[in-house]
Amino acid sequence: MTSTNASAHPRQPLTRERVLQTAARIADDGGLGSLTMRSLATELSVQPMSLYHHVANKEDILDGLIDLVFDEVQVPSETPGGWRAAMEARAHGMRTALSRHPWAVGLMETRTKPGAANLRHHDATLGVLRRAGFSLDAAGHAYALLDSYIYGFALQEAGLPVGVPDADPQIVKAMARAIPADKLPYLAEMAMDRAMQPDYSFGAEFGVGLRIILDGLAGLLVQ
Repeated sequence: MTSTNASAHPRQPLTRERVLQTAARIADDGGLGSLTMRSLATELSVQPMSLYHHVANKEDILDGLIDLVFDEVQVPSETPGGWRAAMEARAHGMRTALSRHPWAVGLMETRTKPGAANLRHHDATLGVLRRAGFSLDAAGHAYALLDSYIYGFALQEAGLPVGVPDADPQIVKAMARAIPADKLPYLAEMAMDRAMQPDYSFGAEFGVGLRIILDGLAGLLVQ
């Protein structure tokens, strides 16, 4: 006889999508180090061997996870603002996705078996640049520079002790006191009069740097 509780809460079927979404939550909460086949199986309330019907191994999971991150970023396309507006929207979208999944920063361009969303995103980005008039080489330069900036900024932002919303004020004060203004005047000035101010946000630097890069990339356009 089936219990009332079991019929009211039937077990969700195990699918590849469910496995990957659960793996992403584990990584979001505790980093990639907390993601193992055992921890994933425990979270899903299944035996570890059951996972292998949906994922081949840990590398297959990482491929799928990175594809999930790419799928969260809107695919670049032509807009009224042209290639520049498209690249700016892409950059901000990618940074937002990486802020949700900081464990992904160092893995975004490492997959040897990229998924459909990953490939679609890369092709669309290159398509916007090529149709805008960038040569093949220039499009490659632009893509490499933009991604280096986006991923680098996301990595730095994830580890900053100041200039972020959840910064510990005690740590901020301790860092400020540790800078001797008589010996390090310019660093002390930057810290006290800018970085340590309550309204300072390191995240605001992203848009400034992005505009400088896009200004430079405009010079690569085929005339």
